[in-house]
Amino acid sequence: MAYLTLILVLDYFNKRIAKPGQGKRGGFRTLLATNRNDKWFFMFGFPKNERANINNKEAEALKALANVLLTYDQAKINHAIKAGELYEVSCDE
Repeated sequence: MAYLTLILVLDYFNKRIAKPGQGKRGGFRTLLATNRNDKWFFMFGFPKNERANINNKEAEALKALANVLLTYDQAKINHAIKAGELYEVSCDE
């Protein structure tokens, strides 16, 4: 599938997120873009019970988006957050 190809070719990958009380198996799949250092972007997510994977057209669009996002410096990230184009996600764990 396209999804597995993306994991191998790009610097983005999936992350399973558990639903409360159900564990990861019944949870969500998210796709992230990263430079594996200081940039991590959640790009797309969906409940695993609604679809198995992304299609080739979605894979190409996400690849293009990842290539753009990973060029952003901190000033551009801050501007995109302020403009409502990106949202910052924090975790206190």
